[in-house]
Amino acid sequence: MAVIYKVRHVTTYAYAEPVLVAHHQAHLTPRHASFQTSHRSQLRIDPQPAEIDSRGHDYFGNPVTFFGLRDPHQRLVVQATSKVEVHERIPPPAAATPPCDAALGMLEHLYGELLLETADARCDSPYAAASDAIRDYALPSFPDGRPLLDCLLDLTARIHRDFKYDPAATSLATPLAEVLEDRRGVCQDFAHLGIACLRAMGLPARYVSGYLLTRPPPGKRKLQGSDASHAWMSAFVPGAGWLDFDPTNNCMANLDHVTLGWGRDYDDVSPLRGVVLGGGDHSLKVAVDVEPVVA
Repeated sequence: MAVIYKVRHVTTYAYAEPVLVAHHQAHLTPRHASFQTSHRSQLRIDPQPAEIDSRGHDYFGNPVTFFGLRDPHQRLVVQATSKVEVHERIPPPAAATPPCDAALGMLEHLYGELLLETADARCDSPYAAASDAIRDYALPSFPDGRPLLDCLLDLTARIHRDFKYDPAATSLATPLAEVLEDRRGVCQDFAHLGIACLRAMGLPARYVSGYLLTRPPPGKRKLQGSDASHAWMSAFVPGAGWLDFDPTNNCMANLDHVTLGWGRDYDDVSPLRGVVLGGGDHSLKVAVDVEPVVA
């Protein structure tokens, strides 16, 4: 089974003073994967960049676009539109996955590209670093002998149950220790917490940036612009590969999840970032629409 989506992501910066020069990096093109095909993607940028390069990929294999602005401007609008086909992902039976201690031993026998992927994903990163407190939180989900997939599902469910979704509670600068203490946050916080929990157990985990199809209530029309960027975590399970878990919604990622890219944490795959000269204070607005393409 597969679903084709039309995705529209609009980012608008408004600056209090003119920006004289700006250089930006965008992760706004959905990547190809075994479960996803990106059929078409386009960036429209206003004002028109002096230079733009969409030919490259970053260290993690995500498509990346670089563009530079040399004319003074007080407003920047970046609109990304994509057509993406998402295929159903069928996880293995939980009983077929090894327990945590056996999985750790199996990781030591990986080689080549897979060894590099998992080694990077086991190391701390700025937004998802392990700690004693995070390990203490993770431990109840990983009893001896429990199949690893069951452990991961349990951790996902606990984060969903224990933490309140509250957009006003955190920002990107909020330390993970504070999120753990206050038990509030948003999808990025919950993904970072889950990743840090897995790294505290010695397991590889990475951050996935993307979109989530928001289903309207029965009989109601989907509100345009009501969706937002989303994030979840991915864990490497020996024998099964990378499996994605969404603590915000207590589920495994599947047909409703569109993947932009992945990295160690948010910093590796932020949708849009840059360095500007001038500008002063600024405001940011983001609107995302994810709609199924009706045949």
